Amino acid sequence: MAGSAADAEQEQKRAAAAAYDYVGDARWADYWSNVLVPPNLASRPDVVDHFKRKFYQRYIDHDLVVEPRSFTDSTQPSRPDVRSSSSSSSENVRARNSGSTSRSAPPPPPPTQTDSAANPLRFDARSIHFSLNAWILVVAGLGMLPILPKHLADRACKLSLLGTIFSSGYSLYSTYGKPRAWNMPAIQAWLQSVLATKDFIHLMFSFMLFTSQLHLKIAALPVLCWALDHVARFLRRNFARSSFYRQYLEEPCLWVETNNTTLSLLSSNAEIALGFLLIISLLSWRRSIIQTFMYWQVLKLMYHAPVTSSYHQSAWAKIGRIVNPYIHRYAPFLQTPISAIQRWWFR
Repeated sequence: MAGSAADAEQEQKRAAAAAYDYVGDARWADYWSNVLVPPNLASRPDVVDHFKRKFYQRYIDHDLVVEPRSFTDSTQPSRPDVRSSSSSSSENVRARNSGSTSRSAPPPPPPTQTDSAANPLRFDARSIHFSLNAWILVVAGLGMLPILPKHLADRACKLSLLGTIFSSGYSLYSTYGKPRAWNMPAIQAWLQSVLATKDFIHLMFSFMLFTSQLHLKIAALPVLCWALDHVARFLRRNFARSSFYRQYLEEPCLWVETNNTTLSLLSSNAEIALGFLLIISLLSWRRSIIQTFMYWQVLKLMYHAPVTSSYHQSAWAKIGRIVNPYIHRYAPFLQTPISAIQRWWFR
């Protein structure tokens, strides 16, 4: 059942990749010019479609699965007929010894490996990103252990947030590059292109909580969910044929993939709970009004961004169903400030 759902999802992603406007994307021309493919294969539609899917996977949808394949020339030079007569053999020997101009067909070139998936241990951008997320997963898991001393748990949570800053920043740079120029218009255009992406949201979330003076263990929960999802997807794509993976890691990775919605909802609830904890912290000596306001701006972005909106809207709807009856019954005077906050929130 899970396999059929995953196959249907991949079919939709492949259809979206086929319908994408590559001509209108300036990155495609630069990507195709840097692809090393023999000239006699560059005009084949299946070769172009394969690299279009790889471009779509790299720049548009990281979850698209592109099957590895090798491209070789299908037209091989025909072998000369082998004759058994001694006269022709002796003539061939004399022709070679006398420097005859007859030449044998050149051997076919070795097949070129064009897929990074041919070697799952290749140290490329995705492997670096996976290594960072695996480290974050371990550190965040340690930070949430209840048996760990408080000072070690706080340090582990901070390290997991720092690792997420590096991981999200590296993913943003490898996918979107840097601004064309270091002036305000170019920076604004670059920010507009990355503002609603998952990596940018993760970067801002981690930066806000890493620089906070508060030590909130629940901050490691969203980081743990993000790293777990990334590690499971990477292992399923690149190590599916490994015997160690099939024996020990296949079932956990399959569970993570089939329960992705549950993990996303858990992460969304933790992010919202952190917002309320920051409001409560305004009553303590570690309060930071600016940081609290900026974090709620990030929550507002999560509510409206397409990659996280469905989970956050579901969580807020559930909170509203629980809280609104009590406000109407016991605190109707709060309806006016809540309405003003809602106008800012939906703006």
